[in-house]
Amino acid sequence: MVNWTLLPAAAVLLVFFFYPLATIVWRSITEPAFGLDNYTVLFTDGVSVTVLLRTLRTALIVALVALVIAYPYAYAMTRVSKRGRALLTVLVLLPFWTSVMARNFAWYLLEQRGGLIERFLAALGIDGVVLLGSVTGVTVAMVQVMLPFMVLPLYSGMSAIDRRLLDAATSLGASWRTAFAKVYFPLSLPGVVSGFSLVFIVTLGFFITPALLGTPQQSLVAQVIETRVSDLLDFPGAGAFGAVLLVVTLLVLFAVSRIARPTAALNQAVDRG
Repeated sequence: MVNWTLLPAAAVLLVFFFYPLATIVWRSITEPAFGLDNYTVLFTDGVSVTVLLRTLRTALIVALVALVIAYPYAYAMTRVSKRGRALLTVLVLLPFWTSVMARNFAWYLLEQRGGLIERFLAALGIDGVVLLGSVTGVTVAMVQVMLPFMVLPLYSGMSAIDRRLLDAATSLGASWRTAFAKVYFPLSLPGVVSGFSLVFIVTLGFFITPALLGTPQQSLVAQVIETRVSDLLDFPGAGAFGAVLLVVTLLVLFAVSRIARPTAALNQAVDRG
């Protein structure tokens, strides 16, 4: 039976998302002539592949670092009192109440030559560290921006874990570390995979942070697409680059759909416990 209440939402997606997307892909294979010339150039010009690999590497590093920072934070949110949890939640949501441009300009001031970070490192005896205009500086800023997108899925998954399973594991002779590694962590994997994939995918299309804190020599995919559209007027080439990025995103989502299976994680944890 057709659910007619979904028609307005489907119409909005069709008009404002699928149609423009289909137009971009169609132009990438029909201009200037029908074929895959734009994609061939994309993989043979010696620049696009380098930018794509740099973007994938940056997104992977951002997701990994955000996961390492966010996991204990989300775990702490499940262990503190209601008042403490409310405070930690506010601290997570605080960046959402601040303009992205304001946060990036704040990082610009922190990472610039003679900025607070350079002075702090110099006081520790570490000289010559230049973050502004480097991939490292861009990565540090993107990790801070993306942390809420990692913490919230992790907390959502961890808050649903029955801690009596840990008590059962320890009562059967397992140490706390063994119980955490073989029971708690497998149960938290759906949240880990969801947060990791969300941060990874969003980072792939980041534009403001690398444009403001990076350099043209260290451009990411979004910057190259913007340059091709606004400066070179190469709409088919930009569409081809965007289509490749879309394929990468879909592959990540497909991998997530195969990995993030709460039931399987639960059965595995119970069996190990």
